[in-house]
Amino acid sequence: MTPDCKTPRPRTENRPDETHLRTALELAAAGVPMLPLRVGKVPFGNCRTCAKNTCGGRPNMKTPGPCQCPAPCHAWAAATTDTRVLTSPAWAGAWREAAAVAYHPGGAGLTVVDLDNAAAVAWAREALPATRTVQTTRGEHWIYRGTMQSANAVRPGVDIKSFMSYARWLGRGTGTMTDLPGAVRALVVRKPSAARPVVTVPALAGGGECRHRTPAYLERGIAMAEQGITEAPSAVHATVYRIFLAVLSAHGRCGCLTDAHITRLFAAAQGKGESPRHCTDAWTNARTTLGL
Repeated sequence: MTPDCKTPRPRTENRPDETHLRTALELAAAGVPMLPLRVGKVPFGNCRTCAKNTCGGRPNMKTPGPCQCPAPCHAWAAATTDTRVLTSPAWAGAWREAAAVAYHPGGAGLTVVDLDNAAAVAWAREALPATRTVQTTRGEHWIYRGTMQSANAVRPGVDIKSFMSYARWLGRGTGTMTDLPGAVRALVVRKPSAARPVVTVPALAGGGECRHRTPAYLERGIAMAEQGITEAPSAVHATVYRIFLAVLSAHGRCGCLTDAHITRLFAAAQGKGESPRHCTDAWTNARTTLGL
């Protein structure tokens, strides 16, 4: 039989699913990190070496680790655009069993608003700017250009998938992709009850009014705090705590801080990569230090 014979090869159970692999290779060539999913639309489990993260995790995980495992371990963290990895022997078994293919939105510079039901879709049509839309089994994926922190259940039936997350590939969708709006970023800014101001200082002597309540004075202080966080070159954790401490020291005892001010500070911190939990912890620790 000559090398250019057109006789099709028989398909066997051990042959990789070429459809999923071909899709992954096409998207990887376009700069989209890809990975296979098994039955249940979930990533493949870790190998024995990586089980329970005993390897320390991948360098791109939330807590960076040294793992260089060639297999598709660690879910979204294994997603890659390297076609040599995607077609390597270490990935062949996963492709043979793959039931779907997924991508890492954050690695492609994207954010997916996962709308899980009709009510969530209706909300998005009212609250969010139109963008590229992909139909899902129960709802829609709205895809925006830009990245942010991922979070589940930001409101009923709505998940955010960007960094440190994966989304199932369901096609290119329809519509024009637009830039990630502030309305989506705001969905992950939680306002913890511990962050609510507590008025503990009596009225100023002589019946004077707290100067912090002067709109220009307070606005300048919050703006300077936002700028200090945004321009931090390094040690973001320490910088966020220090600035939260300074804000609370200046404005935490007179009751002038509002939820809107706190949300702005948290948003600035999360824009530098802080998680909502770290923001909450830093705010709570600052309050504790000041005895608020």
